[in-house]
Parts: sequence; structure tokens; C-alpha cells
Amino acid sequence: MNLRDLVYRLYARRVEGRLDHDQVPKHIGVILDGNRRWAKASGGTPEQGHKAGASKIQELLGWCAETDVEVVTLWMLSTDNLNRPEEQLVPLLGIIEDAVRALAADGRWRVHHVGTLDLLPARTQSVLKEAEQATHDNDGILVNVAVGYGGRQEIAAAVRSLLLEHAEKGTSLDEVAEIVDVEHISEHLYTRGQPDPDLVIRTSGEQRLSGFMLWQSAHSEYYFCEVHWPAFRKVDFLRALRDYAARHRRYGT
Repeated sequence: MNLRDLVYRLYARRVEGRLDHDQVPKHIGVILDGNRRWAKASGGTPEQGHKAGASKIQELLGWCAETDVEVVTLWMLSTDNLNRPEEQLVPLLGIIEDAVRALAADGRWRVHHVGTLDLLPARTQSVLKEAEQATHDNDGILVNVAVGYGGRQEIAAAVRSLLLEHAEKGTSLDEVAEIVDVEHISEHLYTRGQPDPDLVIRTSGEQRLSGFMLWQSAHSEYYFCEVHWPAFRKVDFLRALRDYAARHRRYGT
């Protein structure tokens, strides 16, 4: 361990020691951004960057477990990412599949897919389904893996599901229009039954949501971190929690 690593470790302990666990967010959404830029800066390939980013996930979940976070949503692949050239997309999907298998094999987490399964290759669909089934009874953190996810697509799918549900009941469109409200749509989201994210973290310095959890993040706090995802450290995570705890959430009041 070099001097710089020692200083960071001591600083992380200091920040963690002052953290009020009563003020820790229960649901954290993370936009895992910057894998390719990290690889380029390190002289590596995009595939190496994605692998490094995937290996960081278990570290993050360990930090979350230490600080009493209950739900984590990881944006691993957007619907826009599916438009990448095949030579980029195929290796990326393989890395995501391996990461999801690792989450399931860990034994501590409950894995839940959020996204549009039909847009994904059959093998990726199988990996996601098997991971969710295998971890269903685990007691640890609920880990939403957002693969093939887009916020607009999620809202459209929720409305479609709501309409189909009422169509099966014989409810007319006029009747649905009279009764539909925010809660009705929330009940048809990928994250139905879960608390909305209290905190959304995005790495790599980009300050936008890019469609991440558009519905659920209406009252979320945001933390934008300059560091690329593979280089994200525990001290960066703790800083995000400290920043969150210092804010006064008013929910529009």
C-alpha cells in the first residue's frame, strides 16, 4: 500500500465514522458511467473498461450493506446502448451476463431485472430470469439490474399494462380516463412495490439523467461525481452519502 492509498483509507474511515446511519438513503440509483473513457485514459480497450466497471459492482454493494442501504438500482445497459455496433454490443452483453451471474452466485443479494426483456438476446434474457429466480428468497439488498432500460419506455410500458389490465376487466377507455392517477401508473412500473430512489449517483462528470428512472426520481436527490465508474472508491461513495445527509428534502413543500 502506497502513501496515497493509506491517506484515502484513513480519510474514508473518518468520513464513515461521522456518517449518521439514520440519514442514509434507503434506495440508491447508480448510473455506471465512464467505463470506456476510463479505459481510454488507461491505454486499454473498451472491453477492459467494461470488465473493470463490472468488477466494481460487488465493491459498491458491500459498501451499501455496511451503511444500511436496502435497495440499489444499477443502470448497466440502456435501450440506446442496444443501437451500438454488434462488435461492441456482443462483448458488452457477455460482460453484463457474467456480472449478473456473479451477483446471483454471491448469495447475499436479491436480483431483480428492470427493463424490456424482449429487446434483449435470448441468452441475456435467460441469465436475468435465472438470477432473479435463484435469489428470490435472499434477505440481502434488493439489486435492480437495469439492462435494456429506458425511462420513457418504462412509462409507456406501464400505461400499456394499465390499459390492458382494464381491458381484460371490460372497463371502457372513458372509464379508465376518469379513474387513472399517479398511483395506478406506479403500480405498473418495473419497480412496483419498491420505494423510489432517495439518491441518484452518476459518475464520470456528466450532469444529466439520460432517462434514468424518470418517474421514480421526481423527488430524488442527485450526486454527480467526476470520477469514472471503474475508479469509483469507497471515499467517493461516502462523500455522496454525506452530501445527501446534509440536504433538506422538502418534496415540493
